[in-house]
Amino acid sequence: MKTRHGIALTAALLVLVPVAGCSSGGSPAAIRPAEPVDVHELVHVSASGEVDPAKPFTVTADRGGRLTDVTVTGADGRVVAGQLAADLQSWQSTGRLKAGTRYTVRVAADDGKGGRGETSSEFGTVAAQHLLTAELGPDSSGSGIYGVGQPLTVQLSEAVKDPTARQAVERGLTVASEPAVTGAWYWVDDRNLHFRPKEYWPADARIRLAYDLQGVPVGDGLYGGEAVTRSLRTGDRVEVLIDAASHYLTYRRNGAEVKSIPVTTGKPGFATRNGIKVVLGQESQVRMNGESIGIREGSTEAYDLQVKWATRVTWSGEYVHAAPWSVGSQGVDNVSHGCTGMSTDDAKWFFDQTRIGDLVQVVNSRGAAMEPFGNGFGDWNVSWDEWLKHSALGRPVTTSGSLGTQVAAAGAPLIG
Repeated sequence: MKTRHGIALTAALLVLVPVAGCSSGGSPAAIRPAEPVDVHELVHVSASGEVDPAKPFTVTADRGGRLTDVTVTGADGRVVAGQLAADLQSWQSTGRLKAGTRYTVRVAADDGKGGRGETSSEFGTVAAQHLLTAELGPDSSGSGIYGVGQPLTVQLSEAVKDPTARQAVERGLTVASEPAVTGAWYWVDDRNLHFRPKEYWPADARIRLAYDLQGVPVGDGLYGGEAVTRSLRTGDRVEVLIDAASHYLTYRRNGAEVKSIPVTTGKPGFATRNGIKVVLGQESQVRMNGESIGIREGSTEAYDLQVKWATRVTWSGEYVHAAPWSVGSQGVDNVSHGCTGMSTDDAKWFFDQTRIGDLVQVVNSRGAAMEPFGNGFGDWNVSWDEWLKHSALGRPVTTSGSLGTQVAAAGAPLIG
């Protein structure tokens, strides 16, 4: 037999077991069981073949019949949320269907004449033609251990501008950590999001980021692409304070001062940026050329040097590095072109004690403020209240929950 729309339904008849009761006279009274009936001609679905996942899926019963239960389950075992009408004549999905997915529909109904039965069917959704994929960060090229200032990043394959679509993206992103924190997403632009806690990450935390929108409608014909995850850990809480006025760097680990180092920072016209920065990378030796920051070759400010033990804090070329040529000014004056210079021995020590994601804050410089985005990670210079305004959902999220459970639920390969 077929439904109105041509989907064949296989009837699984429901037989109810008689229940014994007690009459007022104390003698047992057998309750007549419901008559098992074939209900597949009574029940109809909204579409056949490959259906549009952006539209709700409905089940209806003929007049006189009633739906008593409807379950729609995807191939991954997830049940689609739905609502049964008050008159029990119809059911409609309220949860989203995924693109390119097979679903099983199970319906229990009665014919209004004392007969009951069950029927089942299957349908598929049209495969997505336009996918939104995500690249998660930090990347997995390092050790997997980062400083407590490291933001999580998501770069989308397509621009997402619509507020509702952005909300869908945020709902498809899961951050789990042990210990748990309160954090939020910030839309840097139409394709890039950053996640950070309200405060820094705890030391020795385990963190996993999951993107799980596979097959989910995002908007304008765009569907979530392949699910992916990223895992990382934090190390000790390392905080570096560079005071451009006192010309000293103070290195703290887990709240305790470990070392104070004489330094020189940017001189007038090249003053070092104020604010909180995050270590981006490290190079044991790097060539530094004045032309990379706009200094004309042959001018009195020109330079071309091989520099050792360089710890990068901005993409524009600001480092903490060895500067043996300026040892006489370190702890006394600011003579650099924007970097923080120190002796070779101190730079080697700093290099060995620092990792990507550690925090470097500059105070009392005459330079501009560190940019929040685009020149490294200036995320921590944005107030929490301002940060929340740039979340599509407009609220913080908690990272509590089992790391294993959340990653397994994403159904995604682990990277990192």
